[in-house]
Amino acid sequence: KKHQHSTKAKMSAKSQSILAEAAAASVGGAISASVLYPLEVLKTKMQAVESSDAPAEPSSGDSNAGSEDTTTSASYEKIAEDAEDQDSSKPKKNLSAIEFTKEMYKDGGVAVFYDGIGTSAFQSACEKALYFFAYTYFKNFYKGIKGGAIGTTENLILGGMAEWAHLPITLPIDCLTTKIQTSKTNDNPYRIMMAMFSEKGLSGMYKGWEAYTVLCLKPAIQYTVYEQIKGIMLRRRKAAPKGSRGRGKSANTLSAAESFLLGMVARAISTTLVFPYTRAKVMLQANKKNDGSDETTSIPQMLTKMYNEQGFQSLFIGLGPELTRGVLSTAFMLMIKEQIGSFMEVLLS
Repeated sequence: KKHQHSTKAKMSAKSQSILAEAAAASVGGAISASVLYPLEVLKTKMQAVESSDAPAEPSSGDSNAGSEDTTTSASYEKIAEDAEDQDSSKPKKNLSAIEFTKEMYKDGGVAVFYDGIGTSAFQSACEKALYFFAYTYFKNFYKGIKGGAIGTTENLILGGMAEWAHLPITLPIDCLTTKIQTSKTNDNPYRIMMAMFSEKGLSGMYKGWEAYTVLCLKPAIQYTVYEQIKGIMLRRRKAAPKGSRGRGKSANTLSAAESFLLGMVARAISTTLVFPYTRAKVMLQANKKNDGSDETTSIPQMLTKMYNEQGFQSLFIGLGPELTRGVLSTAFMLMIKEQIGSFMEVLLS
């Protein structure tokens, strides 16, 4: 009976640990995504620029944008066509991030930097919660089979599996968020989503999924770097002599400053390595068409098209804003997650 009680207690503790990780990551993800959302809009619009296109800018919109009940399938198709046929007055493909920001502000004011913030925060909360839920579950399961510490290779594999686990739910939200950010109309998210369904059906909500054969490595690399360095730091802290400077800190969690800085380093490494695939995914999701020709339908085709039209540097358009936003977002998220996770451990213990 004692053995059964001990086993149940361990299973309960593991379940609580998984839920705590997911909840902490969800809150951290939503907060960081909301705080840094203007940078998210900037990097998405910059990434969506084609060689002969300007990024989508908001128009005056439709005065009847809120009346979804009278909207037909044909009108949804018209929304999609209008969103892609309108041209902005000035090409922005060669502008720097600061110049691009000024042009966006001149064309759309402050509001353009917050289009779709609710959808983005929801997506980030779901993505981070599901990722850490799956990652912690896989990690605990693997430890139960193998025992001992998890190595770098195992961490990468488990991280990739966790990334694929949440995509069926979060990729459609990601596609919708990208469409909102690059839309040339002021239509609400519901109308934009219905236009996407009208144009491509359910498959339109999974545009760019092929990119995740590589992009799944991004969080895997990021959290592997984070977890490995964090493990080294905590082991050194535990091994430090009593009374030393490092010994006075928590032996199980990093401080806010430590997790913030470590998160910045981990995100910068992972973002740079896979960025060409990130941009190709955004280009597909933005769904731009030219002269009635068939749109590019796969990641390899999009990468080839970008390289042929603008050269190698085109694969990294928008890297600056993406690094700034991504690095700060991850740093904030991991800092908040560490603090909330530590607080929840105290509550559950």
